[in-house]
Amino acid sequence: MASLLRAATWGMFPWRGYCSRGTQGELSEGFVEALKAVVGSPHVTTAAVVREQHGHDESMHRCQPPDAVVWPQNVEQVSRLAALCYGQGVPIIPFGSGTGLEGGVCAVQGGVCVNLTHMDRILELNPEDFSVVVEPGVTRKALNSHLRDSGLWFPVDPGADASLCGMVATGASGTNAVRYGTMRDNVLNLEVVLPGGRLLHTAGPGRHFRKSAAGYNLTGLFVGSEGTLGLITAATLRLHPAPEATVAATCAFPSVQAAVDSTVHILQAAVPVARIEFLDDVMMDACNRHSKLNCCVAPTLFLEFHGSEQALAEQVQRTEEIIRHNGGSHFSWAKEAEDRSRLWAARHNAWYAALALRPGCKGYSTDVCVPISRLPEILVQTKEDLQASGLTGTIVGHVGDGNFHCILVVDPEDHEELLRVKAFAEQLVRRALALRGTCTGEHGIGLGKRQLLQEEVGTVGIETMRQLKATLDPRGLMNPGKVL
Repeated sequence: MASLLRAATWGMFPWRGYCSRGTQGELSEGFVEALKAVVGSPHVTTAAVVREQHGHDESMHRCQPPDAVVWPQNVEQVSRLAALCYGQGVPIIPFGSGTGLEGGVCAVQGGVCVNLTHMDRILELNPEDFSVVVEPGVTRKALNSHLRDSGLWFPVDPGADASLCGMVATGASGTNAVRYGTMRDNVLNLEVVLPGGRLLHTAGPGRHFRKSAAGYNLTGLFVGSEGTLGLITAATLRLHPAPEATVAATCAFPSVQAAVDSTVHILQAAVPVARIEFLDDVMMDACNRHSKLNCCVAPTLFLEFHGSEQALAEQVQRTEEIIRHNGGSHFSWAKEAEDRSRLWAARHNAWYAALALRPGCKGYSTDVCVPISRLPEILVQTKEDLQASGLTGTIVGHVGDGNFHCILVVDPEDHEELLRVKAFAEQLVRRALALRGTCTGEHGIGLGKRQLLQEEVGTVGIETMRQLKATLDPRGLMNPGKVL
């Protein structure tokens, strides 16, 4: 029976801290020497420990290492690497910071992992045009540190200090998306090395206009492509004015329904909230313990408002009225930067807080997104399902977008528990699809949600995606096994 359970759960939960060999086999000595000729010997390795570090992200998918890892220093080297690998039929796997959650860097067919972190320059800042050009090794924290004295900032914040081009590749979003949008809303142009080595500027070389009606939206095609269409070597991003004043708050609710109803009512009242995050009671208890908070253990909203002092006073007053009408209580306001940072650090560390509920176990996170009007329904149902399943898990989400996550803490050796996790996750996604939502709001498809993507977009949708993939990558060597 154990072997049958193991087989049934292996596809979705392939952990075990085990690294498999890629199906390509080892690269020839001559090919490795050719890689060194492009980037220099110090920037190429076939060492097992380094390959294993690059064969997994922060997801539950088992490590599948590449056959070699290379660190190009500039776009010319990336182009030469792509041409070399493509000409020899060797898979290419782009690598940023490795903080993904869907196995997007697993080298399922072996190949060459192209680590882009050494390309970490901020190439161009245009304050009057509210734009910046960054290389793929620049992280969001590094960019905002660089912008600190400019009066501008880049607000897309997925929690992890991810690389910005990696965020482009996964279509990332985060806590500020309700006001400032996701990566799809904040990318103006991309420089992409196509599989054969050709260089593409998706909006034209050097262009950073705010809008365009010129031809197909090539920039949008590569946002969320997960490394399957090319290697992003530079991104032109939209910047925003730093807010004059900021205030954050937490408030507790008697039920999940009351908390989510408040979210919908705040949005319907056109309050320009910058962040509105939901944490269920289990998540709040975990955050209290992990981050030394003293919040009420109940369904909770974390909120943040941006604007002038006068505008903030109006936003806060209106929000309080709505929340009290829905039974909210235990208001705690954070106006000082230190207090706000502590509050949002606790939110961003929710993953680690959840893992601490069962030391020694593994975390599995899945996300869905539904129309705002259906959010109360699915969150209440999901909470009931989670309690009925007997699993250890929490709910946390960017509810201002209709997007939320379930973080489940699982014993990877308990095959019956893995089956329950699989059943819960599939039920959650199919419920979201039935409510006209999506199987993922921000994690991406990667390895784990390919079948669910097909259910979401249908046969014609998948066929169209495959035709686009075949046009740009006819040999199927760009990050194979992902998305499609």
